[in-house]
Amino acid sequence: MNFAQSRYDFAFRSIGVVATESTFAKLLAQFGLDPSNITLDVIARRIAEAALASVNTANILALAGAVFFVGTLLMRTMVPLRICGIISDVFFIGYGVLALSVTTLVLYSLLLPINVFRLYQMLKLVDKARMAAEGDLSIAWLKPFMTHRKYNKGDIVMRKGDIANEMFIIVTGKFLVTDLIIELLPGRLVGELGFLAPNNLRTQTVECTEGGQVLTITYDRLLELYFQNPEFGYYLLRLSSERLLENMARMETMLADRNRPGYAAQNRQKDG
Repeated sequence: MNFAQSRYDFAFRSIGVVATESTFAKLLAQFGLDPSNITLDVIARRIAEAALASVNTANILALAGAVFFVGTLLMRTMVPLRICGIISDVFFIGYGVLALSVTTLVLYSLLLPINVFRLYQMLKLVDKARMAAEGDLSIAWLKPFMTHRKYNKGDIVMRKGDIANEMFIIVTGKFLVTDLIIELLPGRLVGELGFLAPNNLRTQTVECTEGGQVLTITYDRLLELYFQNPEFGYYLLRLSSERLLENMARMETMLADRNRPGYAAQNRQKDG
């Protein structure tokens, strides 16, 4: 026995002397410890014996359930969290059956179908988002929520800098984004960038070049559908990102043309 071990044993014997003269001795006796012979080895042996005595199938299931429950607290995304929750519920249900714990059995029997249902919802949502990302989404379902509006040639559908409060789908006719010289044909979605902009301002001016009809929907109604249908919400974000990238590419092309030698002279000839 080394010096450190002797020192610990002396300390525990000192505690034992005090314990024998107090009610603490009764508490130690309940744990199977002799108040007059308390050493580090005795305490370690007693803890090991208590741990081995409590090892049974029910407690192993409870321990496994607790491990997976802690795992749910560490997950950053919902699908792994729900999977860990389901596994934890199954282990705790097994514990409740073997330990005859009605409270535990009822509680986790209720939590299990909830976690399974939420996992199913999240997997469906992931599938819808994946479908939208692949470009297979149709917005035909949006049309029943929209109203018809007619425009004649020369009408301004939206003006850059104005407050935006609705989005359009072109049904018939032709429209032109005047600043970028982009022609908009039937089936094109217009005005979605104003919905996503922080200040809800129009980013471009759109003019009707050939009379036709559009379908309109207000941003308030669009916001409701955005949260009710995550598939459409993801599609709208993806579409808006593509539009921004397209506009940036066109602006870069226009700037490159203006910096091209002879561009100014060509424009003066055209104006003349």
